[in-house]
Amino acid sequence: MSSTPVSVPPIRQVAVIGAGTMGRGIVMSLASAGIEVLWLDNNPEMIEQGLTVVAETYAHNVRQGRISEEQAATRRACVRAVADYAALAEADLAIEAVYENLGIKQEIFRQLDRTLKPEAILASNTSALDIDAIAAVTGRAERVLGLHFFSPAHIMKLLEIVRGARTAPAVLDAALELGRRMGKVAVVAGNCHGFIGNRMLATYVREARAMLLEGAYPYQVDAALQGFGFAMGPFRMYDVVGIDLEWRARQLAGEGQDLPEVQVDNRLCELGRFGQKTRMGYYRYAEGSRQAEHDPQVDALVQQVAEQLGYRRREIGTEEIVERSLLALVNEGAKILEEGIAASSRDIDLVYLNGYGFPADKGGPMAWADAQGVASIRDRLLALQERFGAHWQPAALIERLAAEGKSFADLQQARA
Repeated sequence: MSSTPVSVPPIRQVAVIGAGTMGRGIVMSLASAGIEVLWLDNNPEMIEQGLTVVAETYAHNVRQGRISEEQAATRRACVRAVADYAALAEADLAIEAVYENLGIKQEIFRQLDRTLKPEAILASNTSALDIDAIAAVTGRAERVLGLHFFSPAHIMKLLEIVRGARTAPAVLDAALELGRRMGKVAVVAGNCHGFIGNRMLATYVREARAMLLEGAYPYQVDAALQGFGFAMGPFRMYDVVGIDLEWRARQLAGEGQDLPEVQVDNRLCELGRFGQKTRMGYYRYAEGSRQAEHDPQVDALVQQVAEQLGYRRREIGTEEIVERSLLALVNEGAKILEEGIAASSRDIDLVYLNGYGFPADKGGPMAWADAQGVASIRDRLLALQERFGAHWQPAALIERLAAEGKSFADLQQARA
């Protein structure tokens, strides 16, 4: 944390860099809160398309009776396209919302640092990249943080606010206040790969993919987790967001493509099955429909990939699917608490309830674990470790809480 006090002026004008899907949603979140937005993209056509989408979205909301025509006009008037960085000079906050590439983001932050007034806050909408590496290219690391919106940003409630090593407390406070103004559920996360939500999601998805190779099929995994109460299972989720996003990211990074767990994804992408947008992914989709239809061709592909990798497939039941998926989330959540990435188990639960479709009646993964009893969670993790290996070793925090007969919620009360 910064050792010298940092004063932050009220956030009245916000610059948004990037006019893709995320940029559009962020612009609407700000404009709907009555905040003036300056919108910049290096492709003027993207801005024009973005302005059209914003206008159409507000018009649709008027037709639905959600807002009045007067409110729509007021919101549209909050948004102004600009042609260059110089036009952003007086913005109180800049939010970068471009592709997940560290080099590109760093170059944008160099430009923003040179152009914006010294007291302005600089934020990245990254979902996983190192905030400190982004802050390092500026002369104002104490005024840099992550603002991780969830797509579609004008609808999804969650906002992960990521503090860097030097982010000033006043800057975090300003971000929390902005989240409140936009009607978001704002949770502060520490800086690590994936922060809270996506770091935990990586372990959950790895387990789901492993179960495909071991004997399950995508529709079975999704049905089991949707039966538990998730809004959608992991493979339906990938069809919605696009299977190709991670595939392309692995190609760009030059690593991760050889892992056994991603071979089914790789094969689907090689076949042009990217998800809903191509009407084929883990499922099939009829023209103009978002209804996921079971595709036996995917089952055959899963079986083929598993056999080529030398797996002997077996029946995997609903109970095992749910158990392994949830315990993967909980064990990683415990590590996140241990490391201080999340301030409390409640914050982790808020992330999962508001950003990842965890069933509301279960209270979130950590509340679910408390209801099971942490000692029970430890014993079940140890059983999985014996069957499947070291990655199931219980987090040190789980061992400690189980030994003391305490819950994750008890930690929160102790720190309060």
